[in-house]
Amino acid sequence: MIALTDIQKSFGDLQVLRGVSLVVPEGGVTALIGPSGSGKSTLLRCVNLLEIPQAGRIAIDDAAIACTPGSKPGRDAILRLRRKTGMVFQNFQLFPHLTALENVMEGLTTVLKWPREQARARALELLDKVGMTAKAEAWPANLSGGQQQRVAIARALAPSPKVLLCDEPTSALDPQLATEVVEVLAQLARDGTTMLMATHDLRLAASIASNVVFLDAGEIVEAGPAQQVFGAPADPRTQRFISTLTAHATAPAA
Repeated sequence: MIALTDIQKSFGDLQVLRGVSLVVPEGGVTALIGPSGSGKSTLLRCVNLLEIPQAGRIAIDDAAIACTPGSKPGRDAILRLRRKTGMVFQNFQLFPHLTALENVMEGLTTVLKWPREQARARALELLDKVGMTAKAEAWPANLSGGQQQRVAIARALAPSPKVLLCDEPTSALDPQLATEVVEVLAQLARDGTTMLMATHDLRLAASIASNVVFLDAGEIVEAGPAQQVFGAPADPRTQRFISTLTAHATAPAA
């Protein structure tokens, strides 16, 4: 379970997060949605301290960090919390000099010091899970964007994190390739993987999220079960945002 309490984050004079509090239930998928600049990606990156909040508390499982103005958490505390998470980035971030198999193995052998054969077996298991066994020896440059993202998902899952964090996992892909990734994430959701994702892809959020959080101007406007937020949003700002995205998604091609 993730518990965020009064998270505040600014970049210079720009306050991006204004005291956000949120509980992410275990075994479910929580989607962070909102317009560009709403703070959803920043909030996601605060969870594993890729961005350090100026104030607030972050707890994942039995690891917790309290952030206060003018101070930075210690390295050991950051690493302890970060090890609870796996991160899937918008632009894949695969190592270009490693094969798909080696990309998934790398964190296990280098960071966790697993024996190479044990890491290889785990990596092959995860590549099979994301439908990439046939491409295990391929270089990233020879993979499509959707295939690269599936390898990135396998890599993020390798150390068995408590939560999978996904930052706009389909935004760099065309619709056909995005479908591959949506199917993989949907299967992980059915398997009970805890996920927190920032996305502007309403189709992705509606298809796999159990809970939805709508942010605007650094604040939570509305949160609840996905069916409720998408089907009968209570706040006018949520209504406008969802109707705009729905209209855009269903508009005929020019």
